[in-house]
Amino acid sequence: MLSRLRTTCSLRPCVSVCRWAHTKEKGKPLMLNPRTNKGMAFSLPERQILGIHGLLPPKVETQDTQAMRFQNNLKKMSDPLQKYIYLMGIQERNERLFYRVLMEDIEELMPIVYTPTVGLACTHYGHIFRRPKGLFISIRDKGHIRSILDNWPETNVAAVVVTDGERILGLGDLGVYGMGIPVGKLCLYTACAGIRPERCLPVAIDVGTNNETLLKDPLYMGLYQERDNSQAYDDLIDEFMEAVVDKYGQDTLIQFEDFGNHNAFRFLRKYREKYCTFNDDIQGTAAVALAGLLAAQRAIGKPITEHRVLFLGAGEAALGIANLIVMAMMELGMSHTEARNKIWLYDKHGLLVKDRHQETDSNQEAFVHDSPGNVQSFLDAVNIIKPTAIIGVSGAGRLFTPDVIKAMGTLNHRPIIFALSNPTTKAECTAEDAYTLTDGRCLFASGSPFGPVTLSDGRVITPGQGNNAYIFPGVALAVILSGVRHISDTVFLEAAKTLAVQLTDKELEEGRLYPPLSNIREVSIQMAVKVVEFVYAKGMAFRYPEPLDKEKFVRATVWDTHYDSFVPDTYDWPGVSFSPKK
Repeated sequence: MLSRLRTTCSLRPCVSVCRWAHTKEKGKPLMLNPRTNKGMAFSLPERQILGIHGLLPPKVETQDTQAMRFQNNLKKMSDPLQKYIYLMGIQERNERLFYRVLMEDIEELMPIVYTPTVGLACTHYGHIFRRPKGLFISIRDKGHIRSILDNWPETNVAAVVVTDGERILGLGDLGVYGMGIPVGKLCLYTACAGIRPERCLPVAIDVGTNNETLLKDPLYMGLYQERDNSQAYDDLIDEFMEAVVDKYGQDTLIQFEDFGNHNAFRFLRKYREKYCTFNDDIQGTAAVALAGLLAAQRAIGKPITEHRVLFLGAGEAALGIANLIVMAMMELGMSHTEARNKIWLYDKHGLLVKDRHQETDSNQEAFVHDSPGNVQSFLDAVNIIKPTAIIGVSGAGRLFTPDVIKAMGTLNHRPIIFALSNPTTKAECTAEDAYTLTDGRCLFASGSPFGPVTLSDGRVITPGQGNNAYIFPGVALAVILSGVRHISDTVFLEAAKTLAVQLTDKELEEGRLYPPLSNIREVSIQMAVKVVEFVYAKGMAFRYPEPLDKEKFVRATVWDTHYDSFVPDTYDWPGVSFSPKK
């Protein structure tokens, strides 16, 4: 696997950024800095030149040996949280080694550094905290955010992932413990798309928390106050956005992550035409879900315009997916009204219909329909609406009951069942339930990973994981490289189509709706290439001159895990003598 990764990422900057660091007084800090530390892989000349000779055991190791030690230690661990702590510890000490091991075994380790284990890590954040990995900005810092950004040691930041911790996965309000999410997202920026780690900045905005358990916990690390929802909160976010752009530039990518539904939509509308920003919970989730539907239509032989989609959940993820499906249908000639009529939403108060007693959010109004009949449960909604696809984004657990799954199997020869809520305990159903209750006929995808399912007749089906990591790293790489100032929803529509076509016929026959995670680096690079082509064609790119060979352009910038050399660049002057002539 590693050889393939290195082949696709072999083009590197011709000058090492670390050549300057070869003085004795910089040696010890070089070992303590995870960006430059090589552990026992420092060569003998480097140890002598840097003044660290004797500070390491005499053996000089290769990165291969270091990786083997790292992997052997991981194999001895069975608890996911312990694996997370160990992995993050390596990241804090030796960044390139961390990413090498992560990239070598991305299918096994992505669920550790990202969903579902990152959710568990967030809930225990105050108990497992070792070293801060990002910026913490509290509402008490209002008026001084630029000076806090100045404290960040890296000056060439290209991508910021920010959360206020109000809605972490399906776990709710975790306050500053939500920092694990930006850290995990940015790990995937690097592992999946090769964005240089020093160009990534994780940020947690602390305006308090409404989680009573945290407010009573002596180990909680944020402000002991309820969330500030006043104008001061909006002013803080405004100041943050202005400070980021002022320091790092107008084309700095700012990804919003795990904000509450109301604020997520509000900030997306407010900032999308002013900054280079997107919300992964709305737009990234939408793209990966649409890609799954586009892949499913290859198996079913039915265009997306002929599908009826019923959502369980009506928050930011559901509305993001619904709106992108509408765009995809309209691209195929369907009117806006016709497309919206194909989509139904069901939340904790029931089906979104006119004149229901509960108030409807303004973001949901486009998908409020006349009542189709007496719907008292989600099962009633399935039986009355007769959807071809059900998509779960409720974060409420096993609400795709056996009766619901059986009903979908009765209504459709190849029912589409997406249980996208994270973490695993919040998924609407398991892969095993979906396949066994439909005799293996369903097309299933989940947000968290499920293993292959063996049916009673011996067939083995490999479920697809609708992971946002298929989308946001590649899109981010393309946006950064092309200098996009504002990210249109059409970018995510293009990303969804690009992801769908990267699934091979063989993988589709295995039951997958997405390529194997083991190929995600190449998937992300191909996505970046297609998105770069798209934004230049649509006049969205501001990086000039436009590269003629887009693929070569993208691959030449991709960061890899090879260690840099700290030996000074020495050479002779041919034909030059330093001795006087006789």
